Amino acid sequence: MASFKRKLSLQSALAIVVGGVIGSGIFMKPAVMASQLGSPWLLLSVWVVAGIITLFGALSNAELAALFPETGGQYVFFQKIYGNGFAFIYGWAAFAVFNTGGNASIAYVCAQYINYFVRLPEFDAATAHALRLHIPLTGDLYPLENIGTKSVTIFIVLLLTWISYRSIAYGSGLQRVFTFLKALAILMLIAGVMGSSKGSLANIHSTLPDAPGGWSLAGAYMLAIAGAFWAYDGWNNITFVAGEIRNPQQNIPRSLFVGLLFCIVTYLLINLAYSYVLPVDRLAASRFVASDAANAAWGKTGGMVIALIVVISTFGTANANILATARVTFALGSTSRFLSAAGKVEPRYHTPGNALWLNAGWTIVLIVSGSFDMLTDMLIFVSWFFYGMSALGVLMLRKRMKTAERPYKVWGYPLVPLVFILFTACFQVITLVTDISQYRSGKTPVINTLLGMLITLMGLPIYFLFGRKQMKRMG
Repeated sequence: MASFKRKLSLQSALAIVVGGVIGSGIFMKPAVMASQLGSPWLLLSVWVVAGIITLFGALSNAELAALFPETGGQYVFFQKIYGNGFAFIYGWAAFAVFNTGGNASIAYVCAQYINYFVRLPEFDAATAHALRLHIPLTGDLYPLENIGTKSVTIFIVLLLTWISYRSIAYGSGLQRVFTFLKALAILMLIAGVMGSSKGSLANIHSTLPDAPGGWSLAGAYMLAIAGAFWAYDGWNNITFVAGEIRNPQQNIPRSLFVGLLFCIVTYLLINLAYSYVLPVDRLAASRFVASDAANAAWGKTGGMVIALIVVISTFGTANANILATARVTFALGSTSRFLSAAGKVEPRYHTPGNALWLNAGWTIVLIVSGSFDMLTDMLIFVSWFFYGMSALGVLMLRKRMKTAERPYKVWGYPLVPLVFILFTACFQVITLVTDISQYRSGKTPVINTLLGMLITLMGLPIYFLFGRKQMKRMG
């Protein structure tokens, strides 16, 4: 298979991890989580628990990435562990659902907050609903909804794709800059809110009158963890570019460990700031919790500050995702006749040019067809299934490849991967049941998890159609 040059340093790897994780979730999920739990202390604990579980999954994947330091990440792992068929389904799902869906959803949030500064034109309700696409067993899609926001989202995707197409050095350099700006802006937000005289430590100790207890609390806690998992997602991007990282056996585990620890501490401090300045009832009822916290601390200028921080944060995350996820499409094209053009290295710039533009094209289709909530629910459900299968693969390879040299071994084996697998299974069940319940109650027009499963299973006939015998292994 064609290969790339190893140009990414440890600093670039850290920027990809942190930049890929800290996006929009921390600015949108805490209010819902607070309403589910009814207690700031429980809210803070959720971010720690979800962060530790995510770290367990990342460290499990790091063992595989150090063992197989090749471009493509989990696609490579699954070929080695489960064979070509499973790897193909993963590569198809990555292309059709969660990688491109993640790119679309993050860029969409960036465009939403740009709307704070520049009012984007939109169709009226009648026109927006004039075009309806019905998908059997899942629901309806309205492509003309939020057309102004979708147009800016498409521009962001095309711009960042072009940058990564021209050079991985350009893309990684931009990532380092925006990760630095993002971290600086968030730390200034935390310091400004915590240092204001408008908050009170008593807010952190308050609880909602109808806060759940007993088994209801256990269910609410798992739902809140599911929200935190979305905010922690993106750590796996670093494995996709493993073939372009210098000294990957050491730099991948280091970047995942240090990067995710930074994210856990940052998320904990941000939620502490929210809880400090907002009473729990206001926190739970907030639609834009970060803006409300900034407004409480700084007045009307707070909303503008938060909007700028979100734009910086999501733009950097979109860049990290677009740069990294095209490598999975490249790996899929390199080992099968399906999307074979995507498996070619661009001769002038030494980048996966075709894969980048192919991802961009499908991302645009998802942008036009969906919304933020649909995309996030769909991609998280599918991607976490494969995260769990990666951790299971660590256990399998320890028995199958006992004598293989492992430059990095996951700490706390086998407990760490086992805990991650268990949490992944619980997360899958809860997400599916909740999504079906919301659809039946009329809260969502589409059963997002089933739509993600449907698109993923479409990979089966494609795999047989394009000749499973023609597939070859990586490396």
